[in-house]
Amino acid sequence: MDGHYGCDFIFRLHPAFFIWMNYFFLIFYLYSFYYLKSFKTKHKISKNDRKFVSLPSILRNYIIMRVKRLLEFLDASPVNFWAAKNISCELEQAGYRHIDPREALGEVKAGDKFYVTKNDSSVYAFHIGRMPMADAGFRMICAHCDSPTFRIKPNAEMLCEGGIVKLNTEVYGGPIMSTWFDRPLTIAGRVIVRGEDALNPKTLLLHVKRPLLQINNLAIHFNRQVNDGVKLSKQKDMLPILGIVTSELERGNLLMNVICTELGISQDVILDFDLYLADATPACTFGVHDEFISSGRLDDLSMCFAGLEAMLDTETTDTTKVLAIFDNEETGSQTKQGASSPFLSMMLKRIALVQSGSEEAFYMGVERSFMISADNAHAWHPNYGEKYDPTNHPVLGGGPVIKFNAAQKYASDAVSAAVFAEICREAGVPCQRFVNHSDVAGGSTLGNILASSLPLQGVDMGNAILAMHSCRETGSTIDHIYAVNVFTLFFSSQTK
Repeated sequence: MDGHYGCDFIFRLHPAFFIWMNYFFLIFYLYSFYYLKSFKTKHKISKNDRKFVSLPSILRNYIIMRVKRLLEFLDASPVNFWAAKNISCELEQAGYRHIDPREALGEVKAGDKFYVTKNDSSVYAFHIGRMPMADAGFRMICAHCDSPTFRIKPNAEMLCEGGIVKLNTEVYGGPIMSTWFDRPLTIAGRVIVRGEDALNPKTLLLHVKRPLLQINNLAIHFNRQVNDGVKLSKQKDMLPILGIVTSELERGNLLMNVICTELGISQDVILDFDLYLADATPACTFGVHDEFISSGRLDDLSMCFAGLEAMLDTETTDTTKVLAIFDNEETGSQTKQGASSPFLSMMLKRIALVQSGSEEAFYMGVERSFMISADNAHAWHPNYGEKYDPTNHPVLGGGPVIKFNAAQKYASDAVSAAVFAEICREAGVPCQRFVNHSDVAGGSTLGNILASSLPLQGVDMGNAILAMHSCRETGSTIDHIYAVNVFTLFFSSQTK
């Protein structure tokens, strides 16, 4: 994986443009002059046909170009380990160096860029500002790279009649299980192989890039009530078919044969694995104007990638910038690589100590900092309007969503929401608000979990999506651009 996802850098506009000029008119009038002239000349379009080469189509092409990198990132990141790997590759190509947390941090200077990983599934990137953390604090965007799916259990192969092999799995997170039926699936994750000694095994990442499995529905003839709603068993109904055993040598080895063939290793060196199911259908745009995104794992990889784009597109400022991509949010964050872990706090404290020589500098920096906790929000569903709050229901394409909850499941309060809304205004981006319908219980996210170990002022926000936790979710193309522009302005504006 080379880390590039196919979108030329000229299409990454800095948010400063949006402060002084209207976003859409900028695209219409600057880009259309060149595009229309060259397009009509190249294809010799007649006067009668020129009306079909419209400014809205140019805007659509522009948006698709900027969204293309996101789609390719989604396809290349079927599980948390691959997302962390791809983010790390992008950081390295932008000049960030990988550091080993087991080693001394060493000197930290203004402009330094480095990152660290935990468990191969979480990433923490730092771009050191011109001012010490004690004087300017830090600005942080955090998101999570895990998504609901199914984990393959040990001793997973189950041989059935006719030589059919299905895999024993367990649920990870809270997926909408019915959406995983009757679609091409694959497997991805990490395989642990023998290393130099018992305490230092090697990790190999696996992504089978072809349809490999499928979870099949029972025919309606055997289940006449299927369209009236059927309770699904995680242990019985959700087991995928892998293949048919064709020889005695394949019996009990079908999955291992796939792993060994893909990685080019022998079975005797494999110690264990963390493998998951993933949708094998590529991410895409759809809609009359290509205004929607259809993909698995939009929650929360779309926010991870928007934060990454902003991190890569900003220069050194007075304030240190932090991008924190956590794992295991979907299962409560209570892991060494999750938002409840003290790992990020420890890294920030180490930076402050190196800069200023005292632990006090870290605590001063925390009080001067601001966090954007970026996790997708619920978009208003046209078929289920009654499920939403009557006055606070964000829509697709309406811009970033600030999330509120009276029970403090979100970090947002009036102050932090006002800060984020003002950043949106300065970036020329619309902003929405989400509150749960009072009769409908809502979820939680990273902000308050992280605040338990790192008491930052911050806001919980995210782009609105439909079908959250479905095998394929739906988002908005323009919302992705909005988020990147807001995040970039957040990282690039100077401390006052």
